[in-house]
Amino acid sequence: METKKKKIAKALKQYIPEEYIDYIISLMFAEQLSFRISKPRKTKAGDYRPPFGEKPHRISINGDLNPYAFLITTIHEFAHMHTFIKHGPYVKAHGKEWKNEFKSLLLPVLNQKSLPEPITQALARSLENLKASSCTDIHLARALKTYDKKNDKLELLENLANNQLFRLGKNTFQRGILKRRRYLCREVHTGKHYLVNRLAEVEPINEN
Repeated sequence: METKKKKIAKALKQYIPEEYIDYIISLMFAEQLSFRISKPRKTKAGDYRPPFGEKPHRISINGDLNPYAFLITTIHEFAHMHTFIKHGPYVKAHGKEWKNEFKSLLLPVLNQKSLPEPITQALARSLENLKASSCTDIHLARALKTYDKKNDKLELLENLANNQLFRLGKNTFQRGILKRRRYLCREVHTGKHYLVNRLAEVEPINEN
């Protein structure tokens, strides 16, 4: 068992800040669990699946997340697992039961006082009024994003001016008005409008 834990700890060093590895491993070994590092997914950063047949609890986390985002996303998914174990499958995915579990699992991380101050402040604020995830808590998402690897060609959509053109994937858009957490953007070639996350990384097009 100890040899297995050491192997997992060694593998996790490239994904999670080292001071939190023991805590995450303790959560892993508390239940029968399959924990997997996933290829990047556009629609989600992590995923939890309950036991089915002979399959144990399953958690997968995107391997391209920065260490702090990986840590928080992992705890997010463990909160889903704990909620399932304690309350079964018939509670809301991010209802009060999940929120209580998420808060409980985050407190040891905060109490260790090893996180960067901007993330600590954002998490403390988040715990006052928990959102479904770091992706819907704009302050926490912004704090976590500052630790992503930088690409000089990319800029956050919220930092562009209204009507400025930008590339996202293979398409060219024009930024419009902000609607809650997303900008209404027009795809230049088709004229269709799409809601794009304000923290999306896009390539600005500077018109001469």
